[in-house]
Amino acid sequence: MSALSNAEVAELRAAFPYFAHLDATPGSAAYLDSAATSQRPSVVLDAERRFLESANAAVHRGTSGAVGQATESFEGARAAVAEFVGAPAPEQIVWAENATDALNILALGIFEANAGDALGVPGSERYRLEPGDEILVTESEHHANLIPWQRLAAKTGATFRYIPVREDGTWTLDDAREALNARTRVFAFTHVSNVTGYVAPVAELVELAHAVGAVTVLDACQSVPHIPVDLGALGVDFAAFSAHKMLGPNGLGVLYGRPELLDALPPSRTGGSAITKVTMESALYMPPPMRFEPGTQPVSQAVGLGAAVGFLSQVGMDRAASREHELVERLVDGIAATPGLRLLGPADASKRVALAAVSVEGLHAHDVGQFLDEQGVLVRVGHHCAQPLHRALGIASSTRASVHLTTTEDEIDRFLDALRGAQRYFGVEVSA
Repeated sequence: MSALSNAEVAELRAAFPYFAHLDATPGSAAYLDSAATSQRPSVVLDAERRFLESANAAVHRGTSGAVGQATESFEGARAAVAEFVGAPAPEQIVWAENATDALNILALGIFEANAGDALGVPGSERYRLEPGDEILVTESEHHANLIPWQRLAAKTGATFRYIPVREDGTWTLDDAREALNARTRVFAFTHVSNVTGYVAPVAELVELAHAVGAVTVLDACQSVPHIPVDLGALGVDFAAFSAHKMLGPNGLGVLYGRPELLDALPPSRTGGSAITKVTMESALYMPPPMRFEPGTQPVSQAVGLGAAVGFLSQVGMDRAASREHELVERLVDGIAATPGLRLLGPADASKRVALAAVSVEGLHAHDVGQFLDEQGVLVRVGHHCAQPLHRALGIASSTRASVHLTTTEDEIDRFLDALRGAQRYFGVEVSA
């Protein structure tokens, strides 16, 4: 599959009001922060606006034609997202506030399975954690896929363990094989690291985890927007990702789960629309996904995400991934050719996706970021919600450039030139 050409990228940028404005303004900013938040094409903005202007109604509430139309749009978006990520059924897609919220829904649901009557959900005993049982993560996790599992271990008495990273911030299949054991009950790991860009071998890891009876949880925030992802084929039990990183609206995330595991998971939040029967003494709950969606939902945001996955599908994720790989190669090669820059993660660009983070010798990342901002290069600086990983690498923070299907080669070159400019500006001496 051929990569998107420069001409096609220029056409795509014209479909984004943000980039159309930049490209029409001489000397404007280079946007290299899609790993934090991606920009949105007009079709996404228009879909959400059109729904709010002409079809807004309370979904799943009432029998009017307007409610029916709104509900059809809402559930149509769920079906579109399911197809995009290889979920066999739309009911495997649960709406959340964001990916962090999605992971908390899961972790708190498992806690409910260990507390009291598990809200009467049949089969919830499969999530029971006993003293000595283990929850396993990696040292490279985003805080969103770390803290919920720390808390679950603390609340249940399970043992919290992690796979240490190596010198470059990555870990291997062999490391996971050594860490997994008969007491592992949950194994949570990221598909693509938001710091190193390292791509985990998901299918093989799932096979190892299932062999010892562990439930697998995939942080797919940095993979779903950038490479073809088929969660059903990968065999992962649960996964989470965010709309705002994949050309969609803010305020919406997705929890994916295998049907039998969602069926057995108690809800972590309760209220209207998630129930079938309520008395003054108890409540009975809906099947998934509505069991996990109490209250008024982010309806227009879901419609916007449905439009976003349609846009991505039309572009072609294979072609977009090939284009982004070329850009990441350009990033990695440019960093490697510049003395005084330390690339975090694998030096082989084929083992990373979407981004490159660097530590600039002799400079704090915030100083680097401020200089880049003055040059019109927009990046992310800090610990990227991955403090343990940075600590393991012996640094407090880093400077991250990330790409998307709209990124240009010129933007990559502006980033590399700005890094070298920062070294000159601050008088940092580097050895060749």
